[in-house]
Amino acid sequence: MARVCDICNKGKLFGNTVSHSHRRGNRAWAPNLKKVRTIVNGSHVTLDVCTRCIRSGKVKSV
Repeated sequence: MARVCDICNKGKLFGNTVSHSHRRGNRAWAPNLKKVRTIVNGSHVTLDVCTRCIRSGKVKSV
């Protein structure tokens, strides 16, 4: 399963972790996904949805 929001397609972001001495290394940020039961086309479906979409009301949980 890819860590991607089913509503807005938000996925993993990449960047650098920077230490106090300014040495850089790779790191990744994953979206905050929750499993939400919702109704799509009249049937119950479980979607992986980011918390931003849940808060903004783009998905209605059952």
